[in-house]
Amino acid sequence: MDTKILLENGTNELEVLEFILDGYAYGINVAKVKEIIPYQETVPVPHSHQSIEGIFMPRDTLITAIDLRNCLNGGVSKPTGLFIVTNFNKLDIAFHVDSVERIHRVSWENIIKPGAALFNEEEGITTGIVKLDGKLVIILDFEKIVTDINPETGLKVSEIDELGTRTRSNVPILIAEDSVLLNRLIVNSLKKAGYDNLTRTYNGQEAYEFILECKSQGTLKEDVQCIITDIEMPLMDGHRLVKLVREDEAAKDIPIIIFSSLVNDDMRRKGEALGANAQLSKPEIGNLVRIIDELVNQRKK
Repeated sequence: MDTKILLENGTNELEVLEFILDGYAYGINVAKVKEIIPYQETVPVPHSHQSIEGIFMPRDTLITAIDLRNCLNGGVSKPTGLFIVTNFNKLDIAFHVDSVERIHRVSWENIIKPGAALFNEEEGITTGIVKLDGKLVIILDFEKIVTDINPETGLKVSEIDELGTRTRSNVPILIAEDSVLLNRLIVNSLKKAGYDNLTRTYNGQEAYEFILECKSQGTLKEDVQCIITDIEMPLMDGHRLVKLVREDEAAKDIPIIIFSSLVNDDMRRKGEALGANAQLSKPEIGNLVRIIDELVNQRKK
């Protein structure tokens, strides 16, 4: 299956690979998918998490296999089905599923973020829900799934301590990150690094609406001097946000950092074409602070 379908930059669209597990439909962003292969036997890893089936090495690449059924409901998959081999946050991971249906091209505007009544916002593993071909497809938060299995793959907040003593800064930074947990961790990390003036939003639309509000009040330069954005977000993704900011005469010079699990070669080219100043993978919270320092100092000159 071809998983390298290219979209135009900044269209606010993505391609979702629909797959089946226990009769239910789930989805994953095609940008995360390297290939889909038949199930193959894995080598168990002693003392590993119960959701890790083991490891295998196709074409000289070591891959960790995760039993997605176990992650979702505690069950154990049979040695059949498929592996969806993925790459994000610089990790190669295969997820064991029953079958794969098809790829859908959808707009982030049509993806609904599940409310707190359905899932605990910090503990939930759902990025959004979308209706496709008359049925509801749950798009899973694979980064959260992996982080729950091994917290070391998430934000390395300890990197902030390695930066040493820092002075406080009132530079206004706008953050667009849909994960409540990651949003909080980013904010806490930046505050620990000395940045106090932070505005939190949970998707690109909220972020751009804040920019428009600042423009209408004549306070844009005072309220937004740096933007940090994820790529995958309901309603409006990070690439669309970058495109809108760069096309906005009043906002076009604001430094933008893409901070996402999806910073691979293809996505990096897209981000560069749209005008992002820097792009970092989500574990690199220490580097994020260093890049903010550089961009903020450049604007002062």
